[in-house]
Amino acid sequence: MIATLYDIHGNLPALEAVLAEVPDEAAILVGGDVCFAGEQPAETLERLRALGDRVVWVRGNTDREITTESHLSEEQVAFLHGLESTVQIDRVLYCHATPRNDMDIFTERTQEERIAFLFENVDADVVVCGHTHMQFDRTIAGKRVINSGSVGKPFEEKPGAYWTLDLEHRFTSYEGAPAPEHTRAEALAEFTRIGL
Repeated sequence: MIATLYDIHGNLPALEAVLAEVPDEAAILVGGDVCFAGEQPAETLERLRALGDRVVWVRGNTDREITTESHLSEEQVAFLHGLESTVQIDRVLYCHATPRNDMDIFTERTQEERIAFLFENVDADVVVCGHTHMQFDRTIAGKRVINSGSVGKPFEEKPGAYWTLDLEHRFTSYEGAPAPEHTRAEALAEFTRIGL
């Protein structure tokens, strides 16, 4: 059993709410963008690190770029910089954006012919990603591609935290959840405007 938590972005209350729903026997895959642009970056990172070997880490684009200016120690920054860009467990590949890099952007609406090359040579049946802060589940180049959504800064209609458990989408509401900075409709409209 694996819970995937992507794009937490230093939102400790959201993380705590999700962790309260993750079964004790589940491993936790943290899919990148752990700290940046959040109110409690160091506390969020240390809460996850305190879970020890239960957590498997994947580096996101902001983890790769983050500095001590984000209220992290040099050791914390080095930890984030040193994470792997992909992790494969059985026939499931976990990455932040795509297997190719941590910056590619696609949505459930992106035409398959535009992005199939990103997944064609992947030796896995399922790819789990994040990065766009919107949950979806689709097939690309014969692979099931699941976007886990965002725990800390979702682009969805409903405030809360979005994640997966055993490849099934989950939603956790929590007290004080801020309204999304962008709704799903707004984010999709912007991605469409720029040709994605």
